[in-house]
Amino acid sequence: MNDQPRRRPAQPHRRPKKDPVRFLAFEALRAVDERDAYANLVLPPLLKKARAKGDFDSRDAALATELVYGTLRRQGTYDAIVAACIDRPLREVDPPVLDVLNMGVHQLLGTRIPTHAAVSASVELARVVLGEGRAKFVNAVLRKVTAKDLDAWLDQVAPPFDEDAEAHLAVVHSHPRWVVSALWDSLGGGRAGIEDLLEADNERPEVTLVARPGRSTTAELAEALGEEQSLPGRWSPYAVRMAEGGEPGALAAVRDGRAGVQDEGSQLVAAALANAPLEGDDTRWLDGCAGPGGKAALLAALAAGRGAALLAAEKQPHRARLVERALAGNPGPYQVITADGTRPPWLPGSFDRILMDVPCSGLGALRRRPEARWRRRPEDLEGFAPLQRGLLREALEAVRVGGVVGYATCSPHLAETRTVVEDVLKGRGGDPVEAEWVDARPLMPGVPALGDGPDVQLWPHLHGTDAMYLALLRRTG
Repeated sequence: MNDQPRRRPAQPHRRPKKDPVRFLAFEALRAVDERDAYANLVLPPLLKKARAKGDFDSRDAALATELVYGTLRRQGTYDAIVAACIDRPLREVDPPVLDVLNMGVHQLLGTRIPTHAAVSASVELARVVLGEGRAKFVNAVLRKVTAKDLDAWLDQVAPPFDEDAEAHLAVVHSHPRWVVSALWDSLGGGRAGIEDLLEADNERPEVTLVARPGRSTTAELAEALGEEQSLPGRWSPYAVRMAEGGEPGALAAVRDGRAGVQDEGSQLVAAALANAPLEGDDTRWLDGCAGPGGKAALLAALAAGRGAALLAAEKQPHRARLVERALAGNPGPYQVITADGTRPPWLPGSFDRILMDVPCSGLGALRRRPEARWRRRPEDLEGFAPLQRGLLREALEAVRVGGVVGYATCSPHLAETRTVVEDVLKGRGGDPVEAEWVDARPLMPGVPALGDGPDVQLWPHLHGTDAMYLALLRRTG
């Protein structure tokens, strides 16, 4: 008689099952981390490829988008929670493992996905992309996370507001501490204002369309979207908001370039420059830092309506080609050139209106590019400031006496906004420029809370736009 205990038969090895939605989201997160890619640029091609293969429907695309953007927005909060659940410093966790963990934490604490499904799907993803051993680590950490809801975790991992206000806000609202401090300084006011701003940065941005004058109308876009899918713009006369997101490229006007995707704050900046009072000639306009964001296309359309021509200058050839594509079919004359705005190929006094939407930290666009908050460093501002001053100084030399220059950034940081303008006007870092402020507030009629002027700062929590800054200056000599 054999008294040896029976051995259970070995379980057959089960190959991990690839979840196409979470695998795609992981691919996007790795591209952001490894290549410094922007999610809003890397995700659409991945989704398009998945749809073409037949792997995705609209619900899958929506979930993948939420997993990518939600994980990036709340990365600081989720890092703090994961750190509380492991017995090693967070920096010792490999970045791919942390991506899987944070995406799992987002499903547990930031979505309505059932707990069991969130854990099991995350562990299965870990088995596919990390291997069995690391999948066990992911499982153990996420099981600890399930013990509390988000509010309870924040009570544990965030310092009390009364002891360290900036650190508290940084963890609760998932912004680096230096960004909290900079935004608070720029905004002014008390706790409520800064919390409203940080919360707005973490909201999903609406998709806003621009109907380019002379080429399309808001009525056409609203009709194409349908009554239930379209909302009027809040402030811009050229804006239509897409109520439920969706695919802008499905609209004929967008495919044809008669309309485009453009944040309402960006539209307001272009329109304000176009509407600034001007005496004398008004036929030569310049977009000195054109880029593919859409201001050049709106300016070109507005210029065409007045018989003016737009010159759009972009430093990078591939970006200049995108500008050309956006302007193709414009009803009036325009030209796109590859040029560095600090070494312009034009003579002084060549233009009547100039827009300089300068390179900046992008701290005003954290709703659309949440990863920028983790990528930027305070020292980056030191590199931008000389370029910003140089571009503004060149613009003021290129505009004629009596002409108007618009200095714009998608950052509210004081070092990138009014400080730059005042430095140039007072001759700090160069010769003083003979120019005067133009009050920008009357050029945005109906828009509330524009401050004391003469410059304008738009805010996500007050205006529903990116944090756009605009200073208008008239050359006086």
